[in-house]
Amino acid sequence: MKKYKIITLALLAMISFNSCSDFLTTELTDKKTTNTYYNTSAEAYTALVGCYNGLDLIWNSGTALPVSSEVLSDNCFGGTGSSDGYAYQLMDEFNKAVSPADVSIYGNNWKNYYQAIFRCNVLLGKLEQVKWDTSTVALKTQYQAEARFIRAFCYFDLVRLFEKVPLVLTPTIAIVPQATPAATYAQIMSDLRFAATNLPTAVYSSVASGRVTKWAAESLLARAYLFYDGYYGTGDNTIAIGGETGVTALAAVEDVISKSGHSLVPDFNTLWPAASIGKTVTYAGENNPEVVFSIKYSSTEDYNGNITGNEWMIMEGIRGSSYYPYQYGWGACTVDPKLYGTFNSGDSRQFASITAIKEEGIANTPADKAGCREYTGYFLKKYSPLCDKNGVSIVTSFMTGQYQDYFAIRYADVLLMAAELKSPNAQAYLDAVRTRAGVATGIAPTKANILAERQLEFVGEGIRYWDLLRQGVTTAASTIANNTTLSFLDDGHTAPTAAQLQANITTTRGFQQIPNDQVTLSSGVLIQNAGW
Repeated sequence: MKKYKIITLALLAMISFNSCSDFLTTELTDKKTTNTYYNTSAEAYTALVGCYNGLDLIWNSGTALPVSSEVLSDNCFGGTGSSDGYAYQLMDEFNKAVSPADVSIYGNNWKNYYQAIFRCNVLLGKLEQVKWDTSTVALKTQYQAEARFIRAFCYFDLVRLFEKVPLVLTPTIAIVPQATPAATYAQIMSDLRFAATNLPTAVYSSVASGRVTKWAAESLLARAYLFYDGYYGTGDNTIAIGGETGVTALAAVEDVISKSGHSLVPDFNTLWPAASIGKTVTYAGENNPEVVFSIKYSSTEDYNGNITGNEWMIMEGIRGSSYYPYQYGWGACTVDPKLYGTFNSGDSRQFASITAIKEEGIANTPADKAGCREYTGYFLKKYSPLCDKNGVSIVTSFMTGQYQDYFAIRYADVLLMAAELKSPNAQAYLDAVRTRAGVATGIAPTKANILAERQLEFVGEGIRYWDLLRQGVTTAASTIANNTTLSFLDDGHTAPTAAQLQANITTTRGFQQIPNDQVTLSSGVLIQNAGW
Protein backbone atom coordinates (compact mmCIF):
# COMPACT_ATOMS: atom_id res chain seq x y z
CA MET A 1 0.00 0.00 0.00
CA LYS A 2 1.29 3.43 -0.90
CA LYS A 3 1.49 5.95 1.88
CA TYR A 4 0.79 9.65 1.70
CA LYS A 5 3.97 11.42 2.66
CA ILE A 6 4.85 15.06 3.07
CA ILE A 7 8.48 14.90 2.02
CA THR A 8 11.19 17.53 2.32
CA LEU A 9 14.92 17.45 1.81
CA ALA A 10 15.32 18.11 5.49
CA LEU A 11 13.17 15.10 6.32
CA LEU A 12 15.13 12.86 3.99
CA ALA A 13 18.32 14.01 5.63
CA MET A 14 16.90 13.24 9.07
CA ILE A 15 15.86 9.75 8.03
CA SER A 16 19.31 9.07 6.55
CA PHE A 17 21.14 10.24 9.64
CA ASN A 18 18.90 8.53 12.17
CA SER A 19 18.88 5.21 10.33
CA CYS A 20 22.68 5.01 10.66
CA SER A 21 22.31 4.10 14.33
CA ASP A 22 20.61 0.86 13.31
CA PHE A 23 23.73 -0.58 11.74
CA LEU A 24 26.69 1.42 13.06
CA THR A 25 28.21 0.44 16.36
CA THR A 26 30.09 3.72 16.73
CA GLU A 27 28.55 7.11 17.36
CA LEU A 28 28.45 9.64 14.53
CA THR A 29 30.88 12.45 15.30
CA ASP A 30 31.15 14.27 11.98
CA LYS A 31 27.47 14.90 11.29
CA LYS A 32 24.65 16.62 13.11
CA THR A 33 21.27 14.99 13.66
CA THR A 34 18.02 16.50 14.83
CA ASN A 35 18.87 15.16 18.26
CA THR A 36 22.30 16.78 18.45
CA TYR A 37 21.95 19.91 16.35
CA TYR A 38 19.56 22.09 18.33
CA ASN A 39 21.87 22.91 21.23
CA THR A 40 22.78 26.57 20.91
CA SER A 41 20.89 29.76 20.17
CA ALA A 42 23.03 30.14 17.04
CA GLU A 43 21.81 26.77 15.77
CA ALA A 44 18.21 27.73 16.56
CA TYR A 45 18.71 30.94 14.56
CA THR A 46 20.05 28.99 11.59
CA ALA A 47 16.98 26.77 11.73
CA LEU A 48 14.78 29.88 11.81
CA VAL A 49 16.54 31.17 8.69
CA GLY A 50 15.58 27.83 7.12
CA CYS A 51 11.95 28.56 7.95
CA TYR A 52 12.18 31.91 6.19
CA ASN A 53 13.86 30.21 3.25
CA GLY A 54 10.80 27.97 3.12
CA LEU A 55 8.82 31.07 2.16
CA ASP A 56 11.30 31.72 -0.67
CA LEU A 57 10.50 28.31 -2.07
CA ILE A 58 6.71 27.99 -1.81
CA TRP A 59 6.11 29.52 -5.26
CA ASN A 60 9.39 28.87 -7.02
CA SER A 61 8.10 25.74 -8.71
CA GLY A 62 4.58 24.87 -9.68
CA THR A 63 1.93 27.57 -9.86
CA ALA A 64 2.65 30.67 -7.80
CA LEU A 65 -0.27 31.97 -5.79
CA PRO A 66 0.24 35.66 -6.72
CA VAL A 67 -0.04 34.59 -10.37
CA SER A 68 -2.86 32.06 -10.16
CA SER A 69 -4.94 34.32 -7.90
CA GLU A 70 -5.07 36.92 -10.67
CA VAL A 71 -6.10 34.28 -13.22
CA LEU A 72 -8.82 32.94 -10.93
CA SER A 73 -10.28 36.42 -10.49
CA ASP A 74 -12.00 38.74 -12.97
CA ASN A 75 -8.77 40.74 -13.37
CA CYS A 76 -6.88 38.53 -15.80
CA PHE A 77 -6.96 35.70 -18.30
CA GLY A 78 -4.63 32.71 -18.22
CA GLY A 79 -2.59 33.92 -21.18
CA THR A 80 0.86 32.29 -21.67
CA GLY A 81 2.17 31.25 -25.09
CA SER A 82 -0.12 30.38 -27.98
CA SER A 83 1.63 27.00 -28.29
CA ASP A 84 1.70 26.23 -24.56
CA GLY A 85 -0.58 23.81 -22.78
CA TYR A 86 -3.92 24.92 -21.38
CA ALA A 87 -3.24 24.63 -17.65
CA TYR A 88 -3.81 28.34 -17.06
CA GLN A 89 -7.04 28.23 -19.05
CA LEU A 90 -8.13 25.27 -16.91
CA MET A 91 -7.65 27.45 -13.83
CA ASP A 92 -9.35 30.42 -15.43
CA GLU A 93 -12.45 28.42 -16.32
CA PHE A 94 -12.52 26.13 -13.24
CA ASN A 95 -12.87 23.23 -15.66
CA LYS A 96 -10.54 20.21 -15.68
CA ALA A 97 -11.94 19.14 -19.07
CA VAL A 98 -10.01 22.03 -20.65
CA SER A 99 -6.72 20.19 -19.99
CA PRO A 100 -7.37 16.73 -18.55
CA ALA A 101 -3.67 15.88 -18.24
CA ASP A 102 -3.06 18.72 -15.80
CA VAL A 103 -4.11 16.88 -12.66
CA SER A 104 -1.44 18.29 -10.34
CA ILE A 105 -1.15 21.97 -11.24
CA TYR A 106 -0.35 22.84 -7.62
CA GLY A 107 1.64 19.66 -6.98
CA ASN A 108 5.01 21.31 -6.36
CA ASN A 109 3.41 24.08 -4.34
CA TRP A 110 1.73 21.54 -2.07
CA LYS A 111 5.13 19.95 -1.37
CA ASN A 112 6.83 23.31 -0.92
CA TYR A 113 4.22 24.59 1.53
CA TYR A 114 4.51 21.45 3.63
CA GLN A 115 8.30 21.65 3.45
CA ALA A 116 8.13 25.14 4.97
CA ILE A 117 5.63 23.92 7.58
CA PHE A 118 7.87 20.95 8.36
CA ARG A 119 10.81 23.24 9.03
CA CYS A 120 8.70 25.36 11.36
CA ASN A 121 7.39 22.30 13.19
CA VAL A 122 10.91 20.92 13.71
CA LEU A 123 12.15 24.20 15.15
CA LEU A 124 9.11 24.60 17.38
CA GLY A 125 9.61 21.09 18.72
CA LYS A 126 13.29 21.61 19.46
CA LEU A 127 13.28 24.99 21.21
CA GLU A 128 13.18 23.33 24.63
CA GLN A 129 16.29 21.38 23.72
CA VAL A 130 18.35 24.51 23.09
CA LYS A 131 20.67 25.61 25.90
CA TRP A 132 19.55 29.23 26.28
CA ASP A 133 21.53 31.54 28.54
CA THR A 134 20.50 34.79 30.19
CA SER A 135 21.53 36.84 27.16
CA THR A 136 19.57 34.73 24.66
CA VAL A 137 16.58 33.33 26.55
CA ALA A 138 14.31 36.11 25.25
CA LEU A 139 15.03 34.88 21.73
CA LYS A 140 13.33 31.58 22.48
CA THR A 141 9.87 33.14 22.52
CA GLN A 142 10.67 35.42 19.60
CA TYR A 143 11.81 32.52 17.40
CA GLN A 144 8.71 30.58 18.39
CA ALA A 145 6.54 33.54 17.39
CA GLU A 146 8.27 33.96 14.03
CA ALA A 147 8.02 30.26 13.19
CA ARG A 148 4.34 30.21 14.13
CA PHE A 149 3.68 33.20 11.88
CA ILE A 150 5.36 31.46 8.93
CA ARG A 151 3.37 28.31 9.62
CA ALA A 152 0.13 30.32 9.76
CA PHE A 153 1.02 32.12 6.52
CA CYS A 154 1.45 28.78 4.75
CA TYR A 155 -1.72 27.25 6.16
CA PHE A 156 -3.74 30.32 5.23
CA ASP A 157 -2.71 29.88 1.61
CA LEU A 158 -3.40 26.15 1.70
CA VAL A 159 -6.83 26.41 3.33
CA ARG A 160 -7.96 29.10 0.88
CA LEU A 161 -6.77 27.10 -2.09
CA PHE A 162 -7.99 23.63 -1.08
CA GLU A 163 -10.23 24.19 1.98
CA LYS A 164 -9.67 20.81 3.66
CA VAL A 165 -5.97 20.10 4.13
CA PRO A 166 -3.89 17.97 6.52
CA LEU A 167 -3.21 20.01 9.65
CA VAL A 168 0.29 18.88 10.64
CA LEU A 169 1.71 20.46 13.79
CA THR A 170 4.58 18.05 14.53
CA PRO A 171 7.18 16.49 12.22
CA THR A 172 5.74 13.28 10.79
CA ILE A 173 5.68 11.07 7.71
CA ALA A 174 2.40 9.46 8.69
CA ILE A 175 -0.75 9.64 6.61
CA VAL A 176 -2.59 12.67 7.94
CA PRO A 177 -6.28 13.12 7.11
CA GLN A 178 -7.76 16.43 6.10
CA ALA A 179 -8.83 18.75 8.88
CA THR A 180 -12.03 20.74 8.89
CA PRO A 181 -11.67 24.36 7.77
CA ALA A 182 -12.69 25.47 11.27
CA ALA A 183 -9.82 23.50 12.83
CA THR A 184 -7.28 24.90 10.39
CA TYR A 185 -8.47 28.49 10.84
CA ALA A 186 -8.50 28.09 14.61
CA GLN A 187 -4.84 27.03 14.46
CA ILE A 188 -4.00 29.93 12.13
CA MET A 189 -5.59 32.33 14.60
CA SER A 190 -3.79 30.73 17.53
CA ASP A 191 -0.43 30.99 15.79
CA LEU A 192 -0.99 34.60 14.75
CA ARG A 193 -2.26 35.67 18.15
CA PHE A 194 0.80 34.09 19.78
CA ALA A 195 3.03 35.94 17.32
CA ALA A 196 1.23 39.26 17.83
CA THR A 197 1.43 38.90 21.63
CA ASN A 198 5.06 37.84 21.84
CA LEU A 199 6.90 39.75 19.13
CA PRO A 200 8.58 43.05 20.10
CA THR A 201 6.37 46.13 20.18
CA ALA A 202 9.01 48.43 18.69
CA VAL A 203 8.23 50.27 15.44
CA TYR A 204 8.80 48.31 12.25
CA SER A 205 11.99 50.17 11.31
CA SER A 206 13.82 48.72 14.33
CA VAL A 207 13.40 45.18 12.99
CA ALA A 208 15.79 43.63 10.48
CA SER A 209 14.38 43.74 6.98
CA GLY A 210 12.28 40.70 6.14
CA ARG A 211 11.76 39.56 9.73
CA VAL A 212 8.25 39.03 11.02
CA THR A 213 6.93 41.81 13.24
CA LYS A 214 4.05 42.14 15.67
CA TRP A 215 2.45 44.38 13.06
CA ALA A 216 2.64 41.73 10.35
CA ALA A 217 1.04 39.18 12.67
CA GLU A 218 -1.83 41.52 13.57
CA SER A 219 -2.41 42.39 9.92
CA LEU A 220 -2.49 38.78 8.76
CA LEU A 221 -4.84 37.92 11.62
CA ALA A 222 -7.33 40.49 10.34
CA ARG A 223 -6.99 39.24 6.77
CA ALA A 224 -7.60 35.63 7.83
CA TYR A 225 -10.55 36.66 10.00
CA LEU A 226 -12.20 38.60 7.18
CA PHE A 227 -11.92 35.64 4.83
CA TYR A 228 -13.29 33.15 7.35
CA ASP A 229 -16.12 35.47 8.39
CA GLY A 230 -17.04 36.17 4.77
CA TYR A 231 -16.93 32.62 3.44
CA TYR A 232 -18.15 30.66 6.46
CA GLY A 233 -20.09 33.33 8.33
CA THR A 234 -22.40 36.14 7.36
CA GLY A 235 -19.77 38.75 6.54
CA ASP A 236 -20.95 41.05 9.32
CA ASN A 237 -17.89 40.52 11.54
CA THR A 238 -19.82 38.62 14.22
CA ILE A 239 -18.53 35.06 13.79
CA ALA A 240 -15.90 33.80 16.24
CA ILE A 241 -13.00 31.53 15.28
CA GLY A 242 -10.02 30.51 17.38
CA GLY A 243 -10.90 33.09 20.01
CA GLU A 244 -10.96 35.92 17.47
CA THR A 245 -13.92 38.08 16.47
CA GLY A 246 -14.52 41.15 14.38
CA VAL A 247 -13.77 43.22 17.49
CA THR A 248 -10.36 41.64 18.07
CA ALA A 249 -9.51 41.75 14.37
CA LEU A 250 -10.30 45.47 14.27
CA ALA A 251 -8.27 46.06 17.43
CA ALA A 252 -5.34 44.31 15.77
CA VAL A 253 -5.23 46.53 12.70
CA GLU A 254 -5.97 49.67 14.72
CA ASP A 255 -2.89 48.76 16.77
CA VAL A 256 -0.85 48.60 13.56
CA ILE A 257 -2.17 51.99 12.46
CA SER A 258 -1.50 53.74 15.75
CA LYS A 259 1.77 52.17 16.89
CA SER A 260 3.69 50.44 14.09
CA GLY A 261 5.28 53.45 12.39
CA HIS A 262 4.06 52.21 9.01
CA SER A 263 2.58 54.71 6.56
CA LEU A 264 1.62 55.17 2.93
CA VAL A 265 4.35 56.32 0.56
CA PRO A 266 3.19 59.57 -1.09
CA ASP A 267 3.44 58.40 -4.73
CA PHE A 268 1.89 55.05 -5.66
CA ASN A 269 4.22 54.70 -8.65
CA THR A 270 7.27 54.64 -6.38
CA LEU A 271 6.13 51.37 -4.84
CA TRP A 272 6.93 49.43 -8.01
CA PRO A 273 10.23 49.29 -9.96
CA ALA A 274 8.73 49.26 -13.47
CA ALA A 275 6.31 52.11 -12.73
CA SER A 276 9.09 54.14 -11.10
CA ILE A 277 11.16 53.89 -14.26
CA GLY A 278 8.19 54.71 -16.45
CA LYS A 279 7.35 57.84 -14.46
CA THR A 280 11.01 58.79 -13.87
CA VAL A 281 10.58 58.82 -10.12
CA THR A 282 12.73 57.26 -7.42
CA TYR A 283 11.76 53.74 -6.41
CA ALA A 284 10.81 53.70 -2.72
CA GLY A 285 12.74 50.47 -2.19
CA GLU A 286 11.91 47.12 -0.70
CA ASN A 287 11.97 48.34 2.89
CA ASN A 288 9.77 51.39 2.51
CA PRO A 289 7.30 52.29 5.30
CA GLU A 290 4.31 50.83 3.45
CA VAL A 291 5.66 47.26 3.49
CA VAL A 292 4.23 45.49 6.53
CA PHE A 293 5.49 42.07 5.46
CA SER A 294 7.30 40.84 2.40
CA ILE A 295 8.76 37.60 1.11
CA LYS A 296 12.39 38.43 0.46
CA TYR A 297 14.14 37.35 -2.70
CA SER A 298 17.70 37.71 -3.93
CA SER A 299 19.37 37.16 -7.28
CA THR A 300 20.48 33.61 -7.98
CA GLU A 301 22.14 32.31 -11.10
CA ASP A 302 21.77 28.54 -11.15
CA TYR A 303 19.46 25.55 -10.84
CA ASN A 304 21.67 23.69 -8.36
CA GLY A 305 19.54 24.24 -5.31
CA ASN A 306 20.61 27.83 -4.71
CA ILE A 307 17.07 29.07 -5.08
CA THR A 308 16.37 32.37 -3.40
CA GLY A 309 15.29 34.24 -6.53
CA ASN A 310 11.78 35.26 -7.48
CA GLU A 311 11.14 32.72 -10.23
CA TRP A 312 7.43 33.40 -10.68
CA MET A 313 7.85 36.99 -11.91
CA ILE A 314 8.87 35.75 -15.36
CA MET A 315 5.34 34.41 -15.86
CA GLU A 316 3.97 37.97 -15.99
CA GLY A 317 6.44 39.40 -18.49
CA ILE A 318 5.19 40.51 -21.93
CA ARG A 319 5.25 37.57 -24.30
CA GLY A 320 7.71 37.77 -27.17
CA SER A 321 10.05 40.75 -26.98
CA SER A 322 11.44 43.15 -24.41
CA TYR A 323 10.34 46.79 -24.49
CA TYR A 324 12.19 49.06 -22.08
CA PRO A 325 11.75 48.79 -19.17
CA TYR A 326 9.71 45.60 -19.54
CA GLN A 327 11.70 42.38 -19.92
CA TYR A 328 9.89 39.73 -21.92
CA GLY A 329 8.44 36.71 -20.15
CA TRP A 330 5.83 34.02 -20.59
CA GLY A 331 2.80 36.27 -21.06
CA ALA A 332 0.56 34.91 -18.30
CA CYS A 333 -2.15 37.02 -16.67
CA THR A 334 -3.14 39.13 -19.65
CA VAL A 335 -5.34 41.85 -18.21
CA ASP A 336 -9.02 42.16 -19.10
CA PRO A 337 -9.61 45.50 -20.87
CA LYS A 338 -12.65 46.00 -18.62
CA LEU A 339 -10.33 46.30 -15.64
CA TYR A 340 -8.16 48.91 -17.35
CA GLY A 341 -11.28 50.94 -18.09
CA THR A 342 -12.48 50.74 -14.49
CA PHE A 343 -9.93 53.30 -13.30
CA ASN A 344 -11.01 56.94 -13.16
CA SER A 345 -9.03 59.52 -15.08
CA GLY A 346 -6.02 60.63 -13.08
CA ASP A 347 -5.86 57.50 -10.91
CA SER A 348 -2.12 56.86 -10.54
CA ARG A 349 -2.79 53.17 -9.90
CA GLN A 350 -3.80 52.59 -13.52
CA PHE A 351 -0.32 53.22 -14.93
CA ALA A 352 1.45 51.68 -11.93
CA SER A 353 -0.54 48.46 -12.11
CA ILE A 354 -1.11 47.75 -15.82
CA THR A 355 1.20 47.91 -18.83
CA ALA A 356 -0.95 49.26 -21.66
CA ILE A 357 0.67 48.42 -25.00
CA LYS A 358 -1.10 50.99 -27.19
CA GLU A 359 -1.43 53.72 -24.59
CA GLU A 360 2.27 53.55 -23.72
CA GLY A 361 3.32 53.57 -27.37
CA ILE A 362 4.93 50.14 -27.29
CA ALA A 363 5.58 48.83 -30.81
CA ASN A 364 4.35 45.31 -30.10
CA THR A 365 4.91 43.26 -33.25
CA PRO A 366 2.26 41.07 -34.92
CA ALA A 367 4.44 38.06 -34.08
CA ASP A 368 4.48 38.97 -30.40
CA LYS A 369 0.72 39.37 -30.39
CA ALA A 370 0.20 36.06 -32.17
CA GLY A 371 2.59 34.33 -29.79
CA CYS A 372 0.58 35.28 -26.72
CA ARG A 373 -2.62 33.38 -26.07
CA GLU A 374 -5.54 35.54 -25.00
CA TYR A 375 -3.65 38.68 -26.00
CA THR A 376 -5.52 41.78 -24.80
CA GLY A 377 -2.93 44.53 -25.14
CA TYR A 378 -2.67 44.80 -21.35
CA PHE A 379 -0.23 43.09 -18.97
CA LEU A 380 0.42 43.24 -15.23
CA LYS A 381 3.16 45.71 -14.32
CA LYS A 382 3.88 45.57 -10.57
CA TYR A 383 5.89 42.36 -10.83
CA SER A 384 7.15 42.74 -14.38
CA PRO A 385 10.74 41.62 -14.94
CA LEU A 386 12.93 44.49 -16.13
CA CYS A 387 15.37 45.15 -18.96
CA ASP A 388 17.76 48.00 -19.75
CA LYS A 389 17.41 50.44 -22.64
CA ASN A 390 19.07 47.90 -24.95
CA GLY A 391 16.44 45.32 -24.15
CA VAL A 392 18.84 43.25 -22.04
CA SER A 393 17.59 41.72 -18.79
CA ILE A 394 18.88 43.53 -15.70
CA VAL A 395 19.68 40.15 -14.13
CA THR A 396 22.04 37.61 -15.67
CA SER A 397 19.57 34.75 -15.50
CA PHE A 398 16.14 36.23 -16.00
CA MET A 399 14.36 32.95 -15.25
CA THR A 400 15.97 32.32 -11.84
CA GLY A 401 17.58 35.59 -10.83
CA GLN A 402 14.69 38.02 -10.30
CA TYR A 403 15.13 39.64 -6.90
CA GLN A 404 12.06 41.84 -6.46
CA ASP A 405 10.37 41.12 -3.13
CA TYR A 406 6.72 40.17 -2.92
CA PHE A 407 4.86 42.70 -0.78
CA ALA A 408 2.59 40.25 1.00
CA ILE A 409 0.96 42.91 3.20
CA ARG A 410 0.93 46.64 2.52
CA TYR A 411 -0.18 49.39 4.87
CA ALA A 412 -2.93 50.37 2.40
CA ASP A 413 -4.42 46.92 3.04
CA VAL A 414 -4.32 47.55 6.78
CA LEU A 415 -6.21 50.83 6.36
CA LEU A 416 -8.87 49.27 4.14
CA MET A 417 -9.30 46.25 6.40
CA ALA A 418 -9.80 48.55 9.38
CA ALA A 419 -12.40 50.51 7.41
CA GLU A 420 -14.20 47.32 6.44
CA LEU A 421 -14.16 46.16 10.06
CA LYS A 422 -16.15 49.33 10.84
CA SER A 423 -13.50 51.47 12.46
CA PRO A 424 -14.77 54.86 13.68
CA ASN A 425 -12.05 56.24 11.41
CA ALA A 426 -13.25 54.33 8.33
CA GLN A 427 -13.85 57.48 6.29
CA ALA A 428 -10.38 58.83 7.00
CA TYR A 429 -8.74 55.52 6.15
CA LEU A 430 -10.55 55.18 2.84
CA ASP A 431 -9.87 58.82 2.00
CA ALA A 432 -6.16 58.36 2.68
CA VAL A 433 -5.92 55.57 0.11
CA ARG A 434 -7.90 57.51 -2.47
CA THR A 435 -6.00 60.75 -1.87
CA ARG A 436 -2.71 58.98 -2.54
CA ALA A 437 -4.19 57.57 -5.78
CA GLY A 438 -5.21 61.05 -6.91
CA VAL A 439 -8.97 60.47 -7.00
CA ALA A 440 -11.85 62.22 -5.27
CA THR A 441 -12.43 61.56 -1.59
CA GLY A 442 -15.63 61.49 0.39
CA ILE A 443 -17.30 58.37 -0.95
CA ALA A 444 -19.02 56.52 1.87
CA PRO A 445 -16.97 53.72 3.48
CA THR A 446 -19.57 51.07 2.77
CA LYS A 447 -18.44 47.49 2.33
CA ALA A 448 -19.24 47.63 -1.40
CA ASN A 449 -17.20 50.81 -1.87
CA ILE A 450 -14.29 49.44 0.12
CA LEU A 451 -14.21 46.20 -1.87
CA ALA A 452 -14.35 48.17 -5.12
CA GLU A 453 -11.43 50.27 -3.90
CA ARG A 454 -9.49 47.15 -3.01
CA GLN A 455 -9.76 45.86 -6.57
CA LEU A 456 -8.09 49.00 -7.93
CA GLU A 457 -5.53 49.25 -5.14
CA PHE A 458 -4.28 45.66 -5.29
CA VAL A 459 -4.29 44.79 -9.01
CA GLY A 460 -1.61 42.18 -9.62
CA GLU A 461 -0.96 41.47 -5.94
CA GLY A 462 -2.95 38.24 -5.67
CA ILE A 463 -5.74 39.67 -3.49
CA ARG A 464 -8.78 40.24 -5.72
CA TYR A 465 -9.90 36.61 -6.01
CA TRP A 466 -9.94 36.09 -2.26
CA ASP A 467 -11.84 39.34 -1.79
CA LEU A 468 -14.46 37.96 -4.16
CA LEU A 469 -14.58 34.49 -2.67
CA ARG A 470 -15.01 35.80 0.86
CA GLN A 471 -18.25 37.41 -0.28
CA GLY A 472 -19.56 33.88 -0.84
CA VAL A 473 -19.22 31.57 -3.81
CA THR A 474 -22.49 32.83 -5.34
CA THR A 475 -21.26 36.41 -5.44
CA ALA A 476 -17.78 35.39 -6.57
CA ALA A 477 -19.08 33.19 -9.38
CA SER A 478 -21.55 35.75 -10.73
CA THR A 479 -19.06 38.63 -10.47
CA ILE A 480 -16.29 36.78 -12.29
CA ALA A 481 -18.65 35.49 -14.98
CA ASN A 482 -20.25 38.87 -15.62
CA ASN A 483 -17.04 40.93 -15.43
CA THR A 484 -14.99 38.72 -17.75
CA THR A 485 -14.78 39.66 -21.43
CA LEU A 486 -15.57 36.16 -22.61
CA SER A 487 -14.53 36.78 -26.20
CA PHE A 488 -10.87 36.69 -25.12
CA LEU A 489 -11.14 33.21 -23.61
CA ASP A 490 -9.22 30.65 -25.68
CA ASP A 491 -9.02 27.14 -24.31
CA GLY A 492 -8.64 25.26 -27.57
CA HIS A 493 -12.33 24.47 -27.61
CA THR A 494 -15.48 26.55 -27.50
CA ALA A 495 -15.16 29.24 -24.87
CA PRO A 496 -17.74 28.97 -22.07
CA THR A 497 -20.70 31.25 -21.78
CA ALA A 498 -21.09 33.41 -18.70
CA ALA A 499 -23.63 30.92 -17.36
CA GLN A 500 -21.24 28.02 -17.87
CA LEU A 501 -18.35 29.83 -16.22
CA GLN A 502 -20.55 30.76 -13.28
CA ALA A 503 -21.70 27.14 -12.96
CA ASN A 504 -18.12 25.85 -12.98
CA ILE A 505 -17.09 28.16 -10.14
CA THR A 506 -20.22 27.30 -8.18
CA THR A 507 -19.61 23.56 -8.57
CA THR A 508 -16.09 23.82 -7.21
CA ARG A 509 -17.22 26.20 -4.45
CA GLY A 510 -14.28 28.34 -5.51
CA PHE A 511 -11.64 25.88 -4.31
CA GLN A 512 -8.92 24.29 -6.39
CA GLN A 513 -7.94 20.82 -7.42
CA ILE A 514 -5.94 18.99 -4.76
CA PRO A 515 -2.87 17.61 -6.57
CA ASN A 516 -3.90 14.24 -7.92
CA ASP A 517 -0.55 12.68 -7.06
CA GLN A 518 -1.16 13.52 -3.41
CA VAL A 519 -4.62 11.95 -3.53
CA THR A 520 -3.13 8.80 -5.08
CA LEU A 521 -0.26 8.60 -2.59
CA SER A 522 -2.71 8.88 0.29
CA SER A 523 -4.50 5.70 -0.78
CA GLY A 524 -7.84 7.43 -0.48
CA VAL A 525 -7.24 9.32 2.75
CA LEU A 526 -7.30 12.63 0.88
CA ILE A 527 -10.67 13.39 -0.70
CA GLN A 528 -10.66 15.44 -3.91
CA ASN A 529 -12.62 18.68 -3.94
CA ALA A 530 -15.99 18.88 -5.67
CA GLY A 531 -15.89 19.62 -9.38
CA TRP A 532 -12.37 18.29 -9.86
